[in-house]
Amino acid sequence: MKILVCTDGSEHGLKAVEKAALIAGGNKDNQVTVLHVDEGRLDLTSYSRSGKERTRTVSVMTSENIKKMQEEDKAQREKILQEALEYLKNKNIKADKILKEGYPSLTIVKVAAEESFDMIVIGSRGLSGFKKVFLGSTSNAVVQEAKDCIVSVVK
Repeated sequence: MKILVCTDGSEHGLKAVEKAALIAGGNKDNQVTVLHVDEGRLDLTSYSRSGKERTRTVSVMTSENIKKMQEEDKAQREKILQEALEYLKNKNIKADKILKEGYPSLTIVKVAAEESFDMIVIGSRGLSGFKKVFLGSTSNAVVQEAKDCIVSVVK
């Protein structure tokens, strides 16, 4: 079985990696791939609270600073993938990794279809900036859009 496990480094993303390990464990024919999707956006704003008042400031950024932020962001995403691979390796499961850029749910479904995955394992919630408004929007969209494969949503 080809298993695509999606993680963003959140608690639910890590639980998805754990569940994929349970599903794949003990069968060397199972192929596991860890996917992380980068939306390709940098948050150049910072927020602070003073009492009840919320203020928003925008930093002046040079192209050097933006490039440095992009490099740090990519390094963080690679770290998320590496931690998932380490977890799987410790469970004696060999896995590959994919780092993509795009809209998460669409990218996950596209990768699953193009690579003929049998199963997608995804956390029920992630690190979305709109987390409080759209709880589980990515996992819900993947469940609705994925064709010809099982989708396991992990809480």
